[in-house]
Amino acid sequence: MPNSLAGKLLVASPKLTDPNFSRTVIYLCEHNADGAFGLVLNRPLLDVDVAQHLPEWRTLAAEPGVVFAGGPVEPSVAIGLARGTGAIERGHWTPLTRGLGMVNLRTAPHETAVDELRVFIGYSGWGAGQLDGEVKGEDWFVIESEPHDVFTTDPAHAWRDVLRRQRGKLAMFAFHPVDPTVN
Repeated sequence: MPNSLAGKLLVASPKLTDPNFSRTVIYLCEHNADGAFGLVLNRPLLDVDVAQHLPEWRTLAAEPGVVFAGGPVEPSVAIGLARGTGAIERGHWTPLTRGLGMVNLRTAPHETAVDELRVFIGYSGWGAGQLDGEVKGEDWFVIESEPHDVFTTDPAHAWRDVLRRQRGKLAMFAFHPVDPTVN
């Protein structure tokens, strides 16, 4: 297996037309020989406010304070991706990279050291070697994440914005039309 891609972004290439992943930006939480797990950062559910379902977490929810569709796997499971130091000693926090971690949403916010939170329902998952094959097949661009990517206040433009800041050929994809036949 190549080096772990955990902590990086997967940006869907224009050739990836699966409706679950077309034009998505995924924060890759885990990637190892057993598979990969990530969360879609740019699919906010604008009609599902965090305050409706997790009112105790609303003050920590990054704007827009809505729940996001994290991917097609386990769509009834809520996952908290947070910035902070968490509460590792109490089992309320699973550290990821660069001050990010997954927080147990059943925990009271005052029992954690969370500074900012994004709530997802469902996640994106790959079996052993599956993601590696998709990356090799150029379905995904692998891009270094920046601190503001996970908590962008403009998720609707994340795909374009992440590609636009790249150098060379990747930046050109930011201007790729949704339907090239109408170009």
